[in-house]
Amino acid sequence: MAGAPIDDVDRRILRELERDGRMSMRRLAETVHISRANAYARVERLRDTGVITGFAALVDPGLRGLGTSAYVALQLQQEEWHDIRPALAALEGIEHVALLGGEFDALVLVRAEDNAALRQLILEQIQMIPGVLTTRTFLVFEELYPERERSAAPPEP
Repeated sequence: MAGAPIDDVDRRILRELERDGRMSMRRLAETVHISRANAYARVERLRDTGVITGFAALVDPGLRGLGTSAYVALQLQQEEWHDIRPALAALEGIEHVALLGGEFDALVLVRAEDNAALRQLILEQIQMIPGVLTTRTFLVFEELYPERERSAAPPEP
């Protein structure tokens, strides 16, 4: 965010919007103790500079029919990474991809309806992408969202 550092008011705005992205600008201004015009201007600046990248509903994957989740660690042929990225992004069921340093090159969060669908996604799609050398799958039993839980706490005075 070149030329526009984030201050304490911006941090409070971000914390409130993480707690409730549908909050009205009036309520945001009241909660953060700034004018409505200042709230509008700051949110707009945070959006324009890429700090706020969008607003989305937080959906429970199990309740939307994707009750089986896993992290899949990938070892990749290094020179193939630029071709592997779009191939992974195109697969239904891939929620997040992180490029890593260390034993594995990427970590992929996948979600599927059940174990059969998870197996199909990993063995018949991810492992078949040219440049994916090996995979290691870590089945998720339960997920915790500490940041969401902190965001759901009552606003600070």
